[in-house]
Amino acid sequence: MRKKLIALGTLTVAASLVLAGCTSRDTGGTADTGGADAGGDGDVTVAFVPKLQGIPYFEAMNTGGQQAAEELGFEWLYQGPTTADAAAQADIVRSFIQQGVDVLIVAPNDPDSMAPLLQEAADAGIKVATSDTDAPNSVREVFVNQASVEGIGQGLTDALLEAMGGSGKYAIVSCGETAANLNAWIEVQEAYTAEEYPDAEIVDIVYAGEDQAAATAMATDLMNAHPDLTGLVGECTSSAPGVAQAVRDAGKIGQVFTVGLGTPQSMKDYLEDGSSSASILWNVEQLGYLTGWAGLQLAEGNGFQDTNDVSEELSAVEYFPDEKQLLLGPALRITTENVDEFDY
Repeated sequence: MRKKLIALGTLTVAASLVLAGCTSRDTGGTADTGGADAGGDGDVTVAFVPKLQGIPYFEAMNTGGQQAAEELGFEWLYQGPTTADAAAQADIVRSFIQQGVDVLIVAPNDPDSMAPLLQEAADAGIKVATSDTDAPNSVREVFVNQASVEGIGQGLTDALLEAMGGSGKYAIVSCGETAANLNAWIEVQEAYTAEEYPDAEIVDIVYAGEDQAAATAMATDLMNAHPDLTGLVGECTSSAPGVAQAVRDAGKIGQVFTVGLGTPQSMKDYLEDGSSSASILWNVEQLGYLTGWAGLQLAEGNGFQDTNDVSEELSAVEYFPDEKQLLLGPALRITTENVDEFDY
């Protein structure tokens, strides 16, 4: 029994974010690229299309991808929609196909509608992959995964239920209703809560798109609809601060606990005042670096090993051939103790 509320508003964000130390060029509004300065002397072009451009999470991935391009010698192209819209994302993918990039890597807003476009790219001789979120029923050659589904779902549940004392009612404010990664994590949270926390219950799951203000409004509505609610999960990097803001605004810090998948600096103030208990995430810049590295391997026809030495920081990245998946590593719990280790 799941009541799905879809946000009517969409968030308009800046089309690009200037990143210190990086040089880019504009290709007529189609792609923000690292160009020769970011790609060294290599002539391989790796294009990455995020769910949404302009938010800290994907800009951090872009930073990591640019770093990989500079160090490994390829051209990194980066462009996403300015709203989390599958049709707008598809237009950007088509543009990259027309440009004839060597590698196309996508974090799909809608994996099912993205699958035919990935087939189109493959038919054009482009290597195709996914990163951050998958399109498992597509021809993608590898999925660059940030952490295991179980690790993220269980990490969110444990962090929240520890704050809630192991029992109580909580709700989830997710983002895109069709996002494969978010839905997979929620399935784990549902099963893990039932198995490990029999005195806890998920009372509602709602969807705010990638709109932080909508997430705040929905979290407020959930607290009003369920006066005995003691927990909220923000399932993505816009809803994590959104639910914390709702608790702060309602004056319920210490009464309603929140956790989420928030970028460290966006969550810092909420962690410090207790409106958020923890953020479950991973090193996003390293995810971007791994994405760029994986694209280069595809372009050069290199196979992935069971364990891959990607960089000094990523010296043992596992590859799972059955799923065609590279795994960045375990999920991290970010609190006041380690939040300043990250500058995004």
